Amino acid sequence: MTRVQVGTMSVLLVLLVATTQAAVVRSFPPFEQLQSLEHPNLRAVVPFADEENYRLPNETNPLHYDVYLSTDVHLGDTGFNGTVSITLEVLEATQSIVVHARQLENFTATIQQLEVETATEQTLTFAYEAEREFLTLSQTGLSFPADTKWLLKISYQGNLRSDNGGFYLSTYTDEEGNTKYLATTQFESTDARHAFPCYDEPAKRANFTITIKHDPSYNAISNMPQNETASSSGVTAFNTTVNMPTYLVAFIVSEFVYSEGELNGLPQRVFSRKGTEHEQEWALTTGMLVEKRLSDYFGVKFALPKLDQAGIPDFAAGAMENWGLATYREEYILYNPENSTINTQTNIATIEAHEDAHMWFGDLVAIEWWSYLWLKEGFATLFEHLAVDLAYPEWNIFQIFHAGSYQSALINDAIPTARPMSYFVQKPSEIGLLYDSVSYAKAGSVLDMWRNALTNTVFQRGLHNYLVANQYSAANPNQLFAAIALAAVEENYEVPALVADMMASWTNQGGVPLLTVERNYNDGSFTIKQEVYTNDKNYTNEKLWYVPVNYVDASNPDFRNTEATHYLLNQSQISISDAKLAADNWLILNKKSTGYYRINYDSQNWQLIIDGLINRPHKIDPRNRAQLISDLYRFATSGRVPHATLLTLLTYLPNEDQYAPWSAVNTVITLFNHYLSGDSDYENFQFYVAELVNQQFDKFGVNDLNGEQHLVKFTRNLLINIACLAGVESCLKDTQAKLQNLVDDGTTVEPNLQAQVYCNGLKQADAKIFDFVFDKLMDSNDQAERRLLISAIGCSQNSTQLDKFVSSSIDQTNGLRVQERITLLFPAYSRGEVGLLASIDFLLVNWEEYALLNTGFGGINPLYSDIFGISTYCVNEKQRLKLQELVDLVKGSTFVPDTLQASVDANIAANYEWLNVNREPLMSWVSNFRNSSPALNISFLALVLCLLASKLF
Repeated sequence: MTRVQVGTMSVLLVLLVATTQAAVVRSFPPFEQLQSLEHPNLRAVVPFADEENYRLPNETNPLHYDVYLSTDVHLGDTGFNGTVSITLEVLEATQSIVVHARQLENFTATIQQLEVETATEQTLTFAYEAEREFLTLSQTGLSFPADTKWLLKISYQGNLRSDNGGFYLSTYTDEEGNTKYLATTQFESTDARHAFPCYDEPAKRANFTITIKHDPSYNAISNMPQNETASSSGVTAFNTTVNMPTYLVAFIVSEFVYSEGELNGLPQRVFSRKGTEHEQEWALTTGMLVEKRLSDYFGVKFALPKLDQAGIPDFAAGAMENWGLATYREEYILYNPENSTINTQTNIATIEAHEDAHMWFGDLVAIEWWSYLWLKEGFATLFEHLAVDLAYPEWNIFQIFHAGSYQSALINDAIPTARPMSYFVQKPSEIGLLYDSVSYAKAGSVLDMWRNALTNTVFQRGLHNYLVANQYSAANPNQLFAAIALAAVEENYEVPALVADMMASWTNQGGVPLLTVERNYNDGSFTIKQEVYTNDKNYTNEKLWYVPVNYVDASNPDFRNTEATHYLLNQSQISISDAKLAADNWLILNKKSTGYYRINYDSQNWQLIIDGLINRPHKIDPRNRAQLISDLYRFATSGRVPHATLLTLLTYLPNEDQYAPWSAVNTVITLFNHYLSGDSDYENFQFYVAELVNQQFDKFGVNDLNGEQHLVKFTRNLLINIACLAGVESCLKDTQAKLQNLVDDGTTVEPNLQAQVYCNGLKQADAKIFDFVFDKLMDSNDQAERRLLISAIGCSQNSTQLDKFVSSSIDQTNGLRVQERITLLFPAYSRGEVGLLASIDFLLVNWEEYALLNTGFGGINPLYSDIFGISTYCVNEKQRLKLQELVDLVKGSTFVPDTLQASVDANIAANYEWLNVNREPLMSWVSNFRNSSPALNISFLALVLCLLASKLF
């Protein structure tokens, strides 16, 4: 399942400043960390002794489900009737059968023993335990002996849900303005039990035969192809599935239309609402190509006879890997070549690859229990990039992986309480907490580290072994480790320790290593020390990892071979005595930044790296350039290196033209702007940023060009954001003109530039322009465009305009979708003080109504979520006092926890501490920079260095 991050924390930091060592911020402000749902308390994969067991008893096991459902969803009727017949085997003698059920009622149940000629059907009584959602079925005097088989029939009634979970109702407006209804499913992780009583655990695999009764004007699709013989008008029956978990069952009853194609012997279809058929081609083409690349890579064919992808108007998750019927938000499946963006195109490809990868990792081989969620989500995160790289190698997609998942993992793992990848859970509420950066981003990054360290050949063969050995069953991490170890033997590849020990050191403990490199400039050797990295440099812990490393130096700057050449084998330090490095050559560890750790160097090597970047930046891989920026920011603000080291390194940026480094810089500058935009010396900061960005902004411009390399378009957008933030006149003028021309005469803004043009244009827009963009949001049927517009409208710096925007969240008469309403405040309060105060003013009046908005299944109350989010952006007393007024009003209500005041205070205190430590050295440095002689001006330096470089070639 693709996790969508919704809410506050979505950016990194990077710039800071000081010519001497500054005081240290012990913990970074919350908005510097990508939002995480991770549980704060470290727990091993063992239950607490005093906890009630939420797992089903193991006396019985399902073999086959025959599910019959009847719905009148075409009328908008939410009621449905169901009958499930479960063929089960008894493994241990028992007096009762226990299955899961959620929000179902009016049960009747019978059971009959199989393979016994004289057996008769018997009625069962039932008892329901709401806390564990156990439906216990029994009859006085009836026992179930071991090694017997039974047919359990349960009839029941339920209602389609409205929170996008379980078997739920979705609506949309067709091209004629009519409201249309459909019924669809989202079962991961524990919601199959809402559609039919079942053994709702991932290891309880069975076969499923689905039959759905519906209005003849509607169609139904499910995991398997339709059984034409068993179907009739208004009744759609499907072929029996392969052995699979309950959470992967899916069905949709709708008026959807589809496009179809076939590649690699596998028919594929893309379904969506009528009127979007022309937007299905990209997803269909990419889906076919990605499936081919994945099946070839794994050496294991796709297991089902067809693969469908469906776009759902109301969908809480990003996407869901139902076996043979993956479901998506519309914005992640529909692509219009005329007006969709490069970001939409890329999202569709990567998210589709994510779900397709699950067809092997999670579907063909399930996980034994949710404690090992990373064992499927980590692989899906890796292959959403690797499969796209195999399908579209010219995209250079791993720069996006590095800027996104990799950085997210490093940030969220830098706390002392970071949980391990394998992590014990029982309750559905606990399971939900595992859908975080550890299960996705960290797991994907760690797996990619081993793919590179052990070589792709060994890793690929190991995955083949794992899939073949465990197909149609459930696995745990030890089986993965064994499969990779076997691959190393098969490939005659020597590993320095047991694969299980090496990989388990990363899966069974939380946190991320810090490698510290000290060079001996006399003999050319160097040492590498490891310790746990946290944002507090004084924190100590005895954690050690098996760390694969490699290195490159300026004499041979070849970053291509990412295989590990050395290891820290659960040891704190190693010496590389045979390196023979020249004293004037820079040294960089971790080629292409594939290893999951941060690296600090001695001061002399940092200076050599800076000199190398300024003189010949493209001799260093772009992912390494990005990581140098990211690491240095963390080290500078945690007191590990002087701030001046970071600021000096950034002066190479006029010669930087790649996406990953500019992505790191963009997120950093955005956050610095948040802290400093109200500062009396803010113009000095803008001047510094303008000097960094001017040269590349002029090169990339503000016009989208056909035929450009994929990442060029992403990089241009970053440069526009930075240049306009820095007040570069041509940036502000050009973006404003594009928006004005759109409003005045309908001149289309290039799709790839719309986010930048709308946002920067709205910062200085009058009511006419604002209303134009606002109305465009309300009228749009394109979900990707709607998301873009919601984000852009929050850029307005007019309180009246922002009040109209945030107030629309509770106006049930407008065109906002259910899942959109709780996303409006963040774009406003995260863009500056005007939006922050407008959001608080809105909540002061409307907090109760806002708190009642639908958050979707498993969602956090929006009132609490946004008050917490606002507190992470409060940086002065005016903002703090205004927010405190709101907190005083709502605390004690049922919508917020008792910890609200403490959480708000902690967030604001962290922001104040950051400013107290960093504001003065930062503003002093940029002030000195601005007032320095022309010889120190970056533009002049760049010219001189270019002339010098030309002499060297």
